[in-house]
Amino acid sequence: MAVMSESPSLIQSRTQPQAQAQAQAHNDPSAPIARIALVGDRSPNVTSHTRIPLLLEALADRDGLVLDAYWIPTPDAGEPGAVRGFDAVWVLPGSPYRSEAGALAAIRTAREDGIPFLGTCGGFQHMLLEFARNVCGLTSVAHAENDPDADDLLIAPLACSLVGHEAAVTLTPGSLVESVLGADRTLERYHCSYGPGDTGHLATLRAHGLRFTGTDEQGQARVAELPGHPFFLATLFQPELSGDGSRPHPVVRALARAAAAHAAAGAARAA
Repeated sequence: MAVMSESPSLIQSRTQPQAQAQAQAHNDPSAPIARIALVGDRSPNVTSHTRIPLLLEALADRDGLVLDAYWIPTPDAGEPGAVRGFDAVWVLPGSPYRSEAGALAAIRTAREDGIPFLGTCGGFQHMLLEFARNVCGLTSVAHAENDPDADDLLIAPLACSLVGHEAAVTLTPGSLVESVLGADRTLERYHCSYGPGDTGHLATLRAHGLRFTGTDEQGQARVAELPGHPFFLATLFQPELSGDGSRPHPVVRALARAAAAHAAAGAARAA
């Protein structure tokens, strides 16, 4: 099910013929087209959203990775099967989302169905929330941006806002994110005011299999991933803001490659 956002101002989904033509232009006419769900409430005022068309073109032109992209607003993401059939799910910044439940439903489907997943900024925050509630049984935990008066905040206001900041992130050796970046330290851009709170719940998330594989200079979690999943990665920083958009960040390229592999595997099973 592909659900288009009502506004055409930022990006229209490539049609299948358009995407196939672009794949042929990159000398692989037999390759299946990977379909990616961009989950978020698209807005021209969110810089990461306006970067998406540039990143899609750069992935195709520089890396030969052609993606058929569909925007899915968070209220629609909560519909049954909204992201099933996609080869990747990217939950983008732009919170507070119109539907917390929709964002969480998309993340849960990607996690349970083995669909490659990337969550950035708000996507990172909501990935932690989904895992805490549905895997760890912490059903009362909340996000302060959505429920500021909640008694049990998993996602809380940061002591120092990261809106417009760059900061170093130290990566865990042997982790997915370290292999993607090819380094154990990186400088990344943020645009957020919320992150994991000091609640003690992160130890519970770790005990249930989630790995925190990137930290800031104070040791606060900035990257998380799920071992055993084909590709499940979330960052509090926004890799889509790297540079001018003409050279996709390695994390974005890694998601695109995972989507292409998922599409190829699906095509092989159907053959």
